[in-house]
This record gives sequence, structure tokens and C-alpha cells, in this order.
Amino acid sequence: MDGTVLVADDDRTIRTVLTQALTRAGCKVHATSSLTTLMRWVGEGKGDVVISDVMMPDGNGLEMLPKINEDRPDLPVIVISAQNTIMTAIQAAEAQAYDYLPKPFDLPDLMKRTARALETRVRGAAREEPATGADTPEELPLVGKTPVMQALYRLVARVMNTDLPVLITGESGTGKSLIARALHDFSDRRTLPFVTVTGADLMDLDGPARVLARVKGGTLLIDEIADIGPEVQQRIVRMMDAPGDHAPRFLAASQHDPQSLIESGKVRQDLFYRLDGAAIAVPSLRERVDDIPLLAEHFLLRAERDGLTKRWLSQQASDLIRVYSWPGNVRQLENAIRRLSLTGRAEEISRSEVEGVLGNQPETREVLAGGDSEKLGDSVARHLRRYFDLHGGMLPPAGLYGRILREVEVPLIEIALEATGGNQAKCADLLGINRNTLRKKITELDIRVTRRRKLM
Repeated sequence: MDGTVLVADDDRTIRTVLTQALTRAGCKVHATSSLTTLMRWVGEGKGDVVISDVMMPDGNGLEMLPKINEDRPDLPVIVISAQNTIMTAIQAAEAQAYDYLPKPFDLPDLMKRTARALETRVRGAAREEPATGADTPEELPLVGKTPVMQALYRLVARVMNTDLPVLITGESGTGKSLIARALHDFSDRRTLPFVTVTGADLMDLDGPARVLARVKGGTLLIDEIADIGPEVQQRIVRMMDAPGDHAPRFLAASQHDPQSLIESGKVRQDLFYRLDGAAIAVPSLRERVDDIPLLAEHFLLRAERDGLTKRWLSQQASDLIRVYSWPGNVRQLENAIRRLSLTGRAEEISRSEVEGVLGNQPETREVLAGGDSEKLGDSVARHLRRYFDLHGGMLPPAGLYGRILREVEVPLIEIALEATGGNQAKCADLLGINRNTLRKKITELDIRVTRRRKLM
């Protein structure tokens, strides 16, 4: 790499790591913990690429992007942030950031993105500056730091201000309607109506005309498209082909994956290909286990803001909610946490409390007893297909093999250590690896070893 990179982050370790890595790669680096200093460097014409954190001691990095774009429109800015929500990805896209990565970021991935930014030094197509005001939600309950969720955020940000129809698929309770609202609330159509319809709204001949009159060029979400009969689907086709003077943006949602919609005949091919301008697959909670504690904390804080007692999960309670299958996904998790917030007395939520709540939920016995019949290979394959799908027509960042192995290796070693009570000799024997190899893995993967009661 050849060029000068400006790094702004209040974390000294991150500044040091980036400075060393970029310098070794051949770049000149100026690093600071101050947005004021960063903006002074930009104003002086320094730097070919900027890498900036969002939350800084003297301001918000995203709020600086319009000024940078105005003064130096050819200067790429890569945003990094520990705020792992869809809002950060959307705001970064709207503020015309060159790229966005969540913390903790993968250093080789960030280096490759920086190299691409240095090669291009050209901004993408400009978007209109987003409107601000009380009608714009400050936060959406789409929280997640896992790779599948971060890829989802970036995909939403990419298609947000296009007119492409979007087919949103995912299991019940995953947040399909929230994705649809995000596509509308942060788009150029945000001041126009957002209307959700079902097949019942389009049953009679005048249904499509009434719907178009309601949406008035805004966004139209057709809910559970697979439950609509063929005759009504034909009306939707005609409505999409001739929407009138104020054409809305068409979104559709379904619990079925796109391939099965066609193969099963649940959706007419002519309608499917009209709706499938862009496909967004919302992952189930089982596909993003590491987000479960983050979501639980989010819902506990929301309950506290609503006037309920401040509570938090014990380690044992957190471990339990991670291994539960959550067939109702995020909606079921939210309801369970709400119930725990209402019924508990102590501030710390115990494992027995969680067991009491989940005992009345479907599939608890099967999950706690290990009754899931799906093979590990099938589960991994399904996860990987979803991961590739979330990148649309682009390939995932390089280094996929190592990242996937790490995703499997970490829980395998952690659970084996737990099963052997933290005894590394027994754990190594259980795994069939050398004890020194296990110690090396524990260090490299930053696995915490604790002495606990053996599982067996």
C-alpha cells in the first residue's frame, strides 16, 4: 500500500495496532484521539484515507462526514464503531462513508478495505443528506454484532435509497417488519406513508386501487406473500406493472426462503421475479447465538426505561439462554425478558428463573436435552448459504476459511473445558489433541478457563 492514512480513535491500543500494521504495509500514518485534530489535518489537505471511530471524546465521527465530503469529496472515510446496531450502518451509509466496520474488527479485513480505498480514492454516488427531526426513530431494536447481522446491516444500507422491490424472508419473529420499516424510515420516501397489506386487503377488484391511494407513492409492504392466493397475486402483478402516477416502493415479506417459494408454487413466477429485485434474508436467532446476550441486555434496559426494576442476567442464566433454540426468535426472547423483568425480586436473574420462564415455552425439553436432530454439517451449510446470500452479488471478505474455523473452534473448546471442569489435561484428551496445542489455542482464541462443576 502507498499513501497516508489518518487514524482517529480514543483507544490507544487500536491506534497503536493500526499504526504498526499500516506502517508495515508501506503507509504513512497520522494517529490522534481527537476529532478536532483530525479535522485540522483534513483541512490542511493531509491524508489519502481516513479511519475514524464514531464515539470520540470531543464529538461524533459520523457528524464530521458531511464536512469532510464538502471540503474533500475524494477523501474516503472508513468508519469503525462499537455501536453494533443497524442505525450505525445506515447513518454511515447516509453520511457517505466509504466503508463501515463494527468493533471488534478483523485487522486483515480492515487492511484490505483500506488498500481498496487507497486504490480508488473516489467516492461512491452521493446521496441526499438525511432529514432529521422528531419523526426519525433514534433507535431500532435490530441489535447484533455477529458477522451475519453486520452483513445484513450493510445490505440494508446499500438498497435503502434505491427503487428496487425487495423480498424480505426469515422465520417468524426475526424482525422482517423492522427491516421493512428501516428501508422506509431512512429512505428518500420517509415523509410519505408506509402501508402494510395482506391478501385480504386486495381480495376485491377495487383493492389494489384503494391500496395505491393509501400509500401515495410511499412504501408498500405485502405481508406473507406466500399466503396470498394465485388470483390476488395476479392483481399484485398488474398493480406493480401499472401503479399510476405515484408509484410506491414495493416490499414483500415471507417466512419461506426464496427457493421454496418458487419450487412449492406458493408464489407465481411472474410475481416472484417482480418482487425479487433485491433479496434480504433475516437470520434466525439460532444463527447468531453471540447476539443473544446483547439482545437480552437491550430488552432489560428497555424494561428499566419503562419503569421496571433494574435487573441483569447471572452468568448461569446467560449461559442457558444461549443454548435455547428460540423457535419464536427475537420476539420470543423479548417476551421472555419482559416477563423476567416483571416477575423477579432480586436484581440478578438466576438460572432457575429463566428455566421457569422457558419451561412454559415450546421446545424447551428438546433443546435442553439435546434433542435437535439436525446434523452439524447441515446446520453449518445452512448458515454458510445464508452468510453468502447476505452479501448479495458480492463475495464475503477474504479469509473466510479461518473465520469459520474459529467460529466452530471457540465453542467446541469452551464447552469441552466446561464439561471437564476446566481440567486442561482431561479436555485435551477429550478433544484428542496435545495438551500444549490446547494451551496455545486457549491463548490464541482468548478463551477464559474457569473451574466449574463437570457436566458429566
